[in-house]
Amino acid sequence: MPALPLLVARILLSVLFIVAGFGKIPNAEGMAAYMQSGGVPGFLIWPVIALEVLGGLAILVGFFTRPAALALGAFCVVSGAMFHFDPADQMQMTSFMKNLGLAGGFLLLWVTGPGAWSVDAMLGRKSATV
Repeated sequence: MPALPLLVARILLSVLFIVAGFGKIPNAEGMAAYMQSGGVPGFLIWPVIALEVLGGLAILVGFFTRPAALALGAFCVVSGAMFHFDPADQMQMTSFMKNLGLAGGFLLLWVTGPGAWSVDAMLGRKSATV
């Protein structure tokens, strides 16, 4: 598989999570309250921020790509189901479907690996290229 399309896919998938994770930091209390309104303990805001930022950066540079893709894909499905699945609200359902689409992209990345232009490939990880 050509390296450039995998790099572009990694960039496009990762930017959303890196920006979202850093964006939650200044309003962590408000985000914790939002999570609590959905039945999730507010203290989990910090692991969520860490997953988004560190997972996003891992995908961006292609480091531990497959585990990061699996974790972010699962996060997309769970958070989408918990906070966006509302068939009566078209905007929430659009967000839910976006989360499922992202999970599909992460599933593909988990299957293919990060490609030749990645830290995984530079470290000689056999699973880095397909």
